[in-house]
Amino acid sequence: MKRRAETGLSHVVAALFGALLPLSLAPMNWWIIGLVCTACLSVLLRGVGPRRAFTLALTFGAAMFCTGATWVYVSIHEYGQAPWLLAGLLTGLFIVTLALIFALPFSVYGLLNNNHPNTVLLAFPAVWVFGEWLRGWILTGFPWLYLGYGHIDTWLSGWAPVFGVLAVSGFTAYSGALLALVWERKKFRVAIGRGLFIGILIWGGGFYLSAKQWTTPQRESLSVALIQPNQPLLEKWAPDLLDSMLADFSKTTAEHWDKDLIIWPEAGIPRLKNEIEPFLETVNAQAREHDTVVITGIPTYESSPGGRRYYNSVIALGNASGAYHKRHLVPFGEYVPFERWLRGLIKFFDLPMSNFQSGPEQQPSITAGRIKIATAVCYEVAYQPLIGNDAAAANLLLTVSNDTWFGNSLGPHQHLQIAQMRALENGKPMLRATNDGITASIDEKGKIRALLPRFRAGVLSAQVRPHSGATPFNQLGGGPAIIVSLLLCLLSVFAAPRKPNATKLIS
Repeated sequence: MKRRAETGLSHVVAALFGALLPLSLAPMNWWIIGLVCTACLSVLLRGVGPRRAFTLALTFGAAMFCTGATWVYVSIHEYGQAPWLLAGLLTGLFIVTLALIFALPFSVYGLLNNNHPNTVLLAFPAVWVFGEWLRGWILTGFPWLYLGYGHIDTWLSGWAPVFGVLAVSGFTAYSGALLALVWERKKFRVAIGRGLFIGILIWGGGFYLSAKQWTTPQRESLSVALIQPNQPLLEKWAPDLLDSMLADFSKTTAEHWDKDLIIWPEAGIPRLKNEIEPFLETVNAQAREHDTVVITGIPTYESSPGGRRYYNSVIALGNASGAYHKRHLVPFGEYVPFERWLRGLIKFFDLPMSNFQSGPEQQPSITAGRIKIATAVCYEVAYQPLIGNDAAAANLLLTVSNDTWFGNSLGPHQHLQIAQMRALENGKPMLRATNDGITASIDEKGKIRALLPRFRAGVLSAQVRPHSGATPFNQLGGGPAIIVSLLLCLLSVFAAPRKPNATKLIS
């Protein structure tokens, strides 16, 4: 009975600190909370076997996603028009799936002698990194709520251009595990001394690296106008509103012909490109006349032997060339898995423009003069390998989005913070144009230089300096963080004696 009560209390504590962890991320940015929450989890996992390690991590992860990612309910219910009960069930399934992926590596942690300080300091952060890495690609991936995103403004951010956000997450988890050992300092004095020395190297190294300029700014800056039209999501596709939206596009664009770049968000023109070619030709001619560039999101299609292929695209008009077709699509929002069986069952499975295909993996950059622009549409900016592969040869990063899907939730703030990390990892300025906020100009250090708040139509005018060159992350990717994590897990096997009681393996 006593053991059951202790187990129940452990799960309550795991749920509490899991629920608190998103406070370390945007919009609160209380990064110290991330250290405390990871410290708590490392204490809870002390001396337990794989089964209990899994269930505790599952509880922690479920609570974390409940407070940090339930904005998906808004997308499903308010904009997908699913009944509240069905939306709740789908959101619950989503959270449980993410929690299972989060918890899986911790079952391996339970096989190790996790009561030994060497295992805590070596394997715990490594397992945390594995969990985030798995979440980035299983079932198309959900690379959200990474612990490292909360350190855009701390010394640990200096490691992002070298090894990426996964390494920053690992260093944060290490710091949390070390904090837990310090709390129990009477037991682990020797290990704490070594751990503090490594911790000083990690944070001190980040401080040193944060001052390093990995890429080279060009001499001349560009003047940019980022348009935030604040179009209602459920109205923008209405046929009777097309004329007024095109008129607004023309009027607002014409007010900024003095800018070098005029950028509209994802689906800034909510009609197929092929349907409004005369309008686009007029804008193209006007942009050339004023020696400027207009970039906008717009759905496109091309004919193929198998029929039409529809893309969520970004096109350039005026003194620019190229187009970009979104490569990593959002399930149910842009395509319907198992479409043959699900299409038409409920409105959520029949959303407007939910019949897109993925663009080619290798696409040339949009080019404006000598400036190459690496582009990502909406959710794609969360995938660090995708952005990193394109960013090395680019001078600017651009992400266009329609964050209306998130409603009035944490989602847009988290999305902006993710874009900040991509700019930092790649050492290139990021321009972010969204339908209803948060539109922003971000420098190569991941710092926000200007922004427009949510739910307000407006234009963000900014100056941006293109950069050339590449960061170590561009060349190495996230692979080193995964390899080092694997080596740390192996090292922990030899750095700590085996568990004294083999029965713990099934506890």
